[in-house]
Amino acid sequence: MKKILIVSDGAIGRHFIERVAGAYTSENVYYIVQTYENTFEGYNPERFKFFRFDPTSVYKINNLLKMDFWQVVLVMENPNDLEHTIKNIRTYNASLRIIALDLWNAKSPDDDIEWVNIQELIAANLIDYLPNIPVLAKNIGLGSGEIMEVLVPFGSSFVYRHIGSIEQKNWKIAAIYRNRQLILPADNRMIQPNDTLVLVGDPGVLRSIYRAIKRELGQFPAPFGSRIYLYIDMQREKKSSIMALVRRSIYIQKKLRQPLIIKVINPGDIDTLRMIKASAEGNVAVEISYDTQNDEGMILDDIKKYHIGLFLVSHRTFERKSIRKKLYAGNVPVLKLAERSFSSLRESVVVLSEEGYIENISTTIFDVSSQFGFNLELMDYRHEEDGRKGEVIEHFNNLSAIFSKSIQVISQEDNPIQTLRERENFLHILPFTAKMFINPLNACFSTDPEVLYRKLDRYHQLFIPTQI
Repeated sequence: MKKILIVSDGAIGRHFIERVAGAYTSENVYYIVQTYENTFEGYNPERFKFFRFDPTSVYKINNLLKMDFWQVVLVMENPNDLEHTIKNIRTYNASLRIIALDLWNAKSPDDDIEWVNIQELIAANLIDYLPNIPVLAKNIGLGSGEIMEVLVPFGSSFVYRHIGSIEQKNWKIAAIYRNRQLILPADNRMIQPNDTLVLVGDPGVLRSIYRAIKRELGQFPAPFGSRIYLYIDMQREKKSSIMALVRRSIYIQKKLRQPLIIKVINPGDIDTLRMIKASAEGNVAVEISYDTQNDEGMILDDIKKYHIGLFLVSHRTFERKSIRKKLYAGNVPVLKLAERSFSSLRESVVVLSEEGYIENISTTIFDVSSQFGFNLELMDYRHEEDGRKGEVIEHFNNLSAIFSKSIQVISQEDNPIQTLRERENFLHILPFTAKMFINPLNACFSTDPEVLYRKLDRYHQLFIPTQI
């Protein structure tokens, strides 16, 4: 057992001793010196030895130090007494570990005392009561933000989601607290409003997850980024299509109210360039690359450089597998613009798949549909029994109530892809997954709507990453 010496001379020390006495550990023996007598209840006399004397007395403190202590904790409110007590201890044992309460900013880079600053403690505890600030573990783990506690607000993107639907890469939901009760996470457990989640993982990842949990509608393209980016390759696009892309992008920029960057590579027609530049008003900027060796790696560089949250691209450019791979690696939502009107869109359509990635992006679907004023349709292909789809539909219905936005659930025996191809116009929203890279010949034999996305290539499609 480790022997710990505690020296106390006031109310703070008394509270500290009470907390120590209530701790669970039985591995330590505490020798407690007080300048005046206090009585404590409920302590184990085998683990707590009490003494009353003046710790500034060299003779008395040296007699006690013969006990070979592992460390000393000084909780003293008189600065002169603290200074003399430290001097007495150091005279007897120069290497003994000393932790001391600092009420006067007494910390000095030259001393070897481990100071616990009272002002820092109070500030750290008060900040935990402020809303929309993550609570970080301070006294367990590394203390670097790898353990975080987050309250889930009513309109959160995580509300009514099943734990199993949340992709947890480099982080985990370690515990849920609901109505003052601990709940252990399970894949089929659903997160409720006002739940407190205990998260563990990489501190940088946890900060992003915190923002995602606190995010409400009207924030897209956050939390993926803060800017919209239109990519135009003038060598591959028709002249007639380029300005249509620009007009649709500006319309999207006005709806989302975020800055738009128009990136032009392989510039050619001068008149078209002039018209593109003329579009640069307000929050629209044009950047032209005259580099004759444009590397597609520039896409990833720009996503990071400009903090891109929505990447706009033509259907011709998106057809290129190399471009799709770069965008997938960039982990950014991609809006593939078709040669149809975007301003006349009235519906956004989601087709349920077997694997349930839709639930991962559900709040973003509601956010996009709300900001553009789209009616939201959820299409269920009932070619086989799938209990997972029922959970997803339940999740969407719960979100519909939270965000006061109605949805239409359409169940049918026929593949919805065939039905949708007969429509005039809509926005197809789907997860951005590795299915985008399945060989088109193999995709012909699939019934998965995410694999068959090419069947709706003539329509606008929004691909949303399944993790932030």
